[in-house]
Amino acid sequence: MKLLISVDMEGISGIVDWDQVTPGHAEYMTRGRRLMTDDVNAAIQGAFEGGADEVTVSDAHWNATNILIEGLDSRARLNSGSPSPFSMMQGLDDTPPPDAVMFVGYHAMGGTKKAILDHTWSDHRIRAVYLNDRQVGEIGLNAALAAHYGVPVIAMSGDQHACEEGQTMIGPELELAVVKNATGHQAATLLPLHEAHHKICEAAARGVIRFREGKAAKPFVVSAPIRLAVEFVYTRHCDRAYLIPGSERVSGARLEYTAPDMIAAHRAFRAMSIIARD
Repeated sequence: MKLLISVDMEGISGIVDWDQVTPGHAEYMTRGRRLMTDDVNAAIQGAFEGGADEVTVSDAHWNATNILIEGLDSRARLNSGSPSPFSMMQGLDDTPPPDAVMFVGYHAMGGTKKAILDHTWSDHRIRAVYLNDRQVGEIGLNAALAAHYGVPVIAMSGDQHACEEGQTMIGPELELAVVKNATGHQAATLLPLHEAHHKICEAAARGVIRFREGKAAKPFVVSAPIRLAVEFVYTRHCDRAYLIPGSERVSGARLEYTAPDMIAAHRAFRAMSIIARD
């Protein structure tokens, strides 16, 4: 069994503040990257304990140069650097493709009450994203992209709100590791790191075992054609993103786009986000 682990940073054990996840800040350089690497190592360990044969890690934060490869479990391979064809989910089109995906360090969608560092892709530019009129965050976007290849998400880690969002979207079979209990946008009760890592390891192992037994969550399929809608923070962002051919501006800050499949929807969304930059 081949597992792809997509690793974001805001939901990592011990993370509560933007400085810890933003390149250039001392907290990011001295602690954030190490905390991220330690969490993914726990997931790798659990995946192999559960019976995985191969593990690929996709660095899914910022420009994908966060995980410390010198500290990464040597049994895993690392997808690093940006831009890449599938961004946070780089590796989906590998040959052979992964059998399943795990999300590590994921956060809740923008607007979630009392969730650590909640946002969807960019808290500066994007207010909300919808697929076929259903609001999604990065959990839903990436799970739907995996589903295009028939690949399910079998486990995830993050705060309690991110994990709840994951199970609501993907199903109760999704194995969870709640590594912190958020009490605000930048406040949480943190588990001791050894306890958090144990939870991640166990969730990964359970997810792999469930998959091998045919009891894992099903792929999060979004029916085609896919109606993508993006609400931007400011109209100036929409002004720029409207340059995407085929997009329809339905209000000052909202664009809609109809895509034949999730790959096209994902590419359109990423292009809108990039073009909308100040």
